[in-house]
Amino acid sequence: MIQRVQSIFLFLIAVSMGVLLSTPIWEKSGLNNETAQLTALRLTHTQGTSSVITPTYYLAILAVLVLGISIFTIFKFRNRLLQMGMCAVNAILLTATMGVVLYLTLYKAKEFFNPTDQGNFTFGFYALVAALIFNMLANRFIRRDEKLVQESNRLR
Repeated sequence: MIQRVQSIFLFLIAVSMGVLLSTPIWEKSGLNNETAQLTALRLTHTQGTSSVITPTYYLAILAVLVLGISIFTIFKFRNRLLQMGMCAVNAILLTATMGVVLYLTLYKAKEFFNPTDQGNFTFGFYALVAALIFNMLANRFIRRDEKLVQESNRLR
């Protein structure tokens, strides 16, 4: 049924990905009016009046894929094995998204200015972490339901 606990967690994954798409993931400020910001669509380095924009559309594509898979998984409540498989795919995509974000912030953006300052992760990054946790919890509750069904079939 749609009103199961795992459906709530799957919905929260979708909400977290929406937050990731709409808010900054990382920011860094420096001297001389220098700033750097990572969103799901671009990595921007601003120095005075000039800006260097590096597109990061692949982050947005990964986030939309995770969002779509989690919404699709909600409506596959009759097929728990498929739900577990889709949660595994989501886990892989979320891990890839986290890896790309960490690469962009810790390696690529580090060279912009002041290499000793790592910058600050913002709300978008924490939404990604929350999505990883929600995915783990959804998978756990799907497995619990499957185990309950298997035990009830065994008793018949």
